[in-house]
Amino acid sequence: MSNAELATSYAALILADDGVEITADKLNTIIKAAGVTDVEPIWTTLFAKALEGKDVKDLLLNVGSGGGAAAASTGGAPGAAPEAVADEKPAEKEEEKEESDEDMGFGLFD
Repeated sequence: MSNAELATSYAALILADDGVEITADKLNTIIKAAGVTDVEPIWTTLFAKALEGKDVKDLLLNVGSGGGAAAASTGGAPGAAPEAVADEKPAEKEEEKEESDEDMGFGLFD
């Protein structure tokens, strides 16, 4: 991660911690106050648009907790009979035998 990205990330975290709306102007102000000079304005604009309307604290607290939707989908449809869910079995795959050179009538040293 470059210094520009890091400085913008820290500035966004500072604003979120203070409960202030994250905008490109506010990010630039914090970055300049910190003495970081090599941040292009595109970074602050990108971060501001990406975080617009989002609760940064909530994003940080829920990092890696995206497994809830997948676990809920494996339970079957609501109202489905428990027997129907128990009867479902994964389809067994038959391993296909690959043809070898010997099956074709010639080998490596023929």
